[in-house]
Amino acid sequence: MGVVDRKQELFEHIVRLRRAGREVPGNEDISAVRVNLERELGETVSRRMAARVLGVSHTALGRWIASGDLPVVLSATGRVEIPVPALIDLRESVEADRADAPRRYALAPTMSRNRAAAERMRSDDLKSPDHKGGHGRASARSLAYHRVVARRLRRPMVDEARHVLYRWREQGRIDPRYAGRWGDVLDRSVPAIRRVLVEESSEADDLRQNSPFAGMLSEAERRRIISEVR
Repeated sequence: MGVVDRKQELFEHIVRLRRAGREVPGNEDISAVRVNLERELGETVSRRMAARVLGVSHTALGRWIASGDLPVVLSATGRVEIPVPALIDLRESVEADRADAPRRYALAPTMSRNRAAAERMRSDDLKSPDHKGGHGRASARSLAYHRVVARRLRRPMVDEARHVLYRWREQGRIDPRYAGRWGDVLDRSVPAIRRVLVEESSEADDLRQNSPFAGMLSEAERRRIISEVR
């Protein structure tokens, strides 16, 4: 099996495991296997690989990247690549749209929904508390981000955040203090988690800067927050 085929196989397995995790939330065996596959696949994939797993042309994917609707990162070699979590979300959305009806432009419905969601974001959510300097701006944007997450929070999002926290712990990417605090938060009811996400305090600011809910909004929503929360 070639490298490209292996990467696609890994991606497909990760997608299936995420679905299985929703059926058996909190199952650490599923998370452990998924983390191993995620480690082998890597945190990002090439644009060509992304187009392949989505079933769209490389040119079509490039247009959505150029329009700012897809998140991208620069690899160590300077290549523009797609974050795997965002690609999984996009794949599930595209599959759902295709199940409803055959579509010539597979990505268009998802991108339209994401743009509409960004336009519907409440001005109260984007309202900035008083802050000074770059750190204050980052805290204000993080608060705005989590206000939006809190409004649409559902149990599957909590389950995914729990997996992200598990992965970070396994990889040593989060301070044990924050990992423990987030673990306690994610064990609460959805309404209680919502309250923690939007709490305004220095302690809550610190917790949000290490949030397993990062990456759960679309690129259109993220860009609007960056643009309006200054």
